[in-house]
Amino acid sequence: MHTPKPDPANLCWLDMEMTGLNPEHDRIIEAAVVVTDADLNILAQSESYAIHQSDELLKGMDAWNTSTHERTGLTRRVKDSTLSEAEVEQRLLDFIAQWIPQGASPLCGNTVHQDRRFMQRYMPRLEAWFHYRNLDVSTLKELARRWHPAAYKSFSKKGSHRALDDILESIEELRHYRQTFLRLPEANGTNQEAS
Repeated sequence: MHTPKPDPANLCWLDMEMTGLNPEHDRIIEAAVVVTDADLNILAQSESYAIHQSDELLKGMDAWNTSTHERTGLTRRVKDSTLSEAEVEQRLLDFIAQWIPQGASPLCGNTVHQDRRFMQRYMPRLEAWFHYRNLDVSTLKELARRWHPAAYKSFSKKGSHRALDDILESIEELRHYRQTFLRLPEANGTNQEAS
């Protein structure tokens, strides 16, 4: 894609698939990141890493997670993977460091507070890499649903529940809201200073 160069204006998009919603007993089973510039042009994307978890943990998933992860093939990838959460954390950190200085990018994606909860527990160094702010596309989705239903209804998600696919869809969704809901004047966002 592009030559890596750390730029504090770049954005790091992350998605994880988990065995459930509770980081107290559920675990991360897939993770990926995509780096964009401030104008949402994709600069690079990591591999989508399946993380090995025990058969016992996978058997303990609820019906929705069991069905979804079986259907997408993720359960098989998790069983076949030899990567731990710590190894994937390091690979993602190595990837992100090529593009973004530590503490510069908010955590970008959809409902990213959930990913952050799991990172705090299982990938704390990765969580600490991000700025404390979030760029959560689900906020715009909820505002559009209430304030501009046409913009909300004119974007439909496929919802593949695979980390890399979901990230790319989140970027596309933010582009959609930028065009249909935010209606920003023409400007180059990369020249604006963040506070």
